[in-house]
Amino acid sequence: MSIFGGGYNNSGGRGFNPRWIIAAVIAIIGLVSYVGSRQKNPVTGEMQHVAMSVEQERALGLQAAPQMAQQMGGFVDPRRDPDAQLVAEVGNKIVRASEAGRSPYSDNFHFYLLDDRNTVNAFALPGGQIFITRALFDRLENEAQLAGVLGHEIGHVIHRHSAQQMAKGQLGQMLATAAGVGSDDSRVAMGAQMANQMVQLKYGRGDESQSDSTGVDYMANAGYDPREMLGVMQILKKASGGGRQPEFLSSHPLPETRLQELDAIIKQRFKPTDLQRLSKGQPLHGGSGAGRSAKPEKW
Repeated sequence: MSIFGGGYNNSGGRGFNPRWIIAAVIAIIGLVSYVGSRQKNPVTGEMQHVAMSVEQERALGLQAAPQMAQQMGGFVDPRRDPDAQLVAEVGNKIVRASEAGRSPYSDNFHFYLLDDRNTVNAFALPGGQIFITRALFDRLENEAQLAGVLGHEIGHVIHRHSAQQMAKGQLGQMLATAAGVGSDDSRVAMGAQMANQMVQLKYGRGDESQSDSTGVDYMANAGYDPREMLGVMQILKKASGGGRQPEFLSSHPLPETRLQELDAIIKQRFKPTDLQRLSKGQPLHGGSGAGRSAKPEKW
């Protein structure tokens, strides 16, 4: 019987399977690549495993922004829409008031309102391209809540979460592939893939909590009351309609979890006298733009 068929040796044990060598090589390549991706975050000083350089993050985000916008209703023109103007103004205000303005991404931050009226979402691309949908904007009550959302997304950029997730995903995929190659049992390969997905979800939740914490600091630095971030969580909780899947299967912590964590952070970091000096900003009036006049167009 051919050795490739996994025959038995003379001692009655299972024969040597060369696929184990292939599997080991794949796993080693993945691990070496991951270890070699270790870099110092230029803003936070944290050592991270990331899949690209800062310059590559900036370029990738700029390249992907138009396609992402097209999938979610397209850009709302800030030259003609006061809501889109406000998104850019608040975002840039937060950047100037925080360490983001002293980061390698400082001149690469752009803030966009997308004309998607159905998807309640905000997200950041690597390098500083940040988006909020009309569906979420219209649910926000005031400028401080908008600042909380944008501060959270700026946190993702500063902490290099996209590049970090890509590195972890590449490692997980290599290890899962190695497990599949080295096993005769398809259930092992399937289990390895599921395990990789669960690990990535865990890290995703950690990233979200870290960005919540950073967003609270950034909005306060810009003069906004961080307690309004609790209102954002209430909005997300209401928008979810109670139909969320279990937290351990979600890339985001449940709104209830985030509310508890944010409330604890705010009480720990800010004195009541500090909070009294911070502002909710102007009301958004349901995001309709009522009460705000458009600024002169700049071409």
